Amino acid sequence: MRLALARAATVAAFVLAGACAHVETSLMTTPQGQLQGAAAEGVSAYLGIPYARAERWKAPVAAGAWEGVRDATRAGPACIQGKSVPGSIYADDPPSMSEDCLALNVWTPGAGKAPVIVWIHGGALSGGHNASPMYDGAAMAREGVVVVSINYRVGVLGYLAHPQLSAETPNGVSGNYGLLDQIEALKWVRANIASFGGDPGNVTIMGESAGGLSAMYLMASPLADGLFHKAILQSAYMINTPALRQPVHGLPAAEQVGTYLQGALKAADIAAMRAMDARELTAAAAAAGFAPFGAVDGWALERQLVDTFDRGEQARVPVLAGFNSGEIRSLRVLAAPTPSSAAAYEAAITCRYGDLAPLYLRLYPSSDTGESILAATRDALYGWTAERLVRKQTEVGAPSFLYVFDHGYPAADALGLHAFHAAELPYVFGTMDDVPLYWPRSPDSKQENALSVAMIDYWTSFARDGAPRASGAAEWAAYGAERNFVAFVGEPKAGRDAMAGRYTLQEEVVKRRRLAGDQAWNWNIGLASPTLPLADGSKPAPGAYGQCP
Repeated sequence: MRLALARAATVAAFVLAGACAHVETSLMTTPQGQLQGAAAEGVSAYLGIPYARAERWKAPVAAGAWEGVRDATRAGPACIQGKSVPGSIYADDPPSMSEDCLALNVWTPGAGKAPVIVWIHGGALSGGHNASPMYDGAAMAREGVVVVSINYRVGVLGYLAHPQLSAETPNGVSGNYGLLDQIEALKWVRANIASFGGDPGNVTIMGESAGGLSAMYLMASPLADGLFHKAILQSAYMINTPALRQPVHGLPAAEQVGTYLQGALKAADIAAMRAMDARELTAAAAAAGFAPFGAVDGWALERQLVDTFDRGEQARVPVLAGFNSGEIRSLRVLAAPTPSSAAAYEAAITCRYGDLAPLYLRLYPSSDTGESILAATRDALYGWTAERLVRKQTEVGAPSFLYVFDHGYPAADALGLHAFHAAELPYVFGTMDDVPLYWPRSPDSKQENALSVAMIDYWTSFARDGAPRASGAAEWAAYGAERNFVAFVGEPKAGRDAMAGRYTLQEEVVKRRRLAGDQAWNWNIGLASPTLPLADGSKPAPGAYGQCP
């Protein structure tokens, strides 16, 4: 049996499967009422705890108390979402779904004043759920932390903005319901976590992919001020996001998108959309091209993430952030097609990047255009974001830590998925045997288990006191002026300057797009990029760098 698996045995799985491990019932009294959970191997789990209730396209309202003892041995239903792509390594459809989905799970070692980690799942803000076995929190809990995993509304039910919805609210805004759910969950933690042995004054938010984007929204939102004290962001992406009422940076206004969707659904008004079946609505919205994002509304999100962090207005908390070397290997839809020749690649980059093309081609050469396209897309989305986060936190005096996950193993490498997007998650949670069906499984070996143990130690010690440490592993120095980082390559290895000039290129690209005001900074990278503005944000003369093929 894996060492990591032994440390991460899912309490709920023991209860449901009747495994031979010794499982006891566990009674907990909270401000909401009594909970009946389960305990195994030193960890108690309380699942499916309601933290809020939500009416469609309205802000969540804190859940009330209940009478008697509530069964907390099963996770609650996931929030409404579409089905996974068949055969995808990420396919992990929830066993049940409901609009009544605002519940959370808690794993606790029982010790008082323990640090708290609040896990925010990924899924492009359109899917995901906290009942995934890969997100089991028992291994972390065994290291002396309380782990909380939350559900939040996703897709059109979580992020639709519309003029009629804005008119319903006292502050005149709409959208961001999924973000408001996350904030309400953090309020629940503040009010209730001491009952589970957690310290409400030592809370770390933790998210991967869209969960990392959510963590940045929380860091930027004044509504979340003071609700957490550290942040772990894995493969986050600091893309621009729509404004509520004005088109900005190449994106339509969020309310404009909502009005378009109403027309696409042939709905008379918001009342008609509220009357639609939730699953049918979710599927129809996705088919119409609706993509969920947070909206800059002047209330939950006051400005673009890049602007908030540049102004030093984000939560000034220590950050642990990083990215995976093979992010795009499993997300090839984000990368442009490989051109017919090296000459075509160079011509396309030259016409799009202009005076920055020589630097771009030096960093992402035409000698292997396929690999260069993957690397450029990775760096522009994930690498730049991770380094920007630790840089900006360092600037405001919050010691922060950078990592690169570059670990491969036979099953993944055989599929061309070396260090793919989210590959680090089973190591961080200690759940390598509890991955989705088509996920390439890592071998049961001493090296794999040791890497998982080290990552769990780093993550939990950071949550404890803001300094990641692992017994017998590399010292992880704060990013600082030396640009320190740790690479996970078989084992943790300390290094400096993880992006080696690539950050500078992307920062300049984003700066120019921000100055121009009409270009997004998200997936329009490399061969998919429009012609970049000049250094002052102005447009180059037509054809100044040649005609783009």
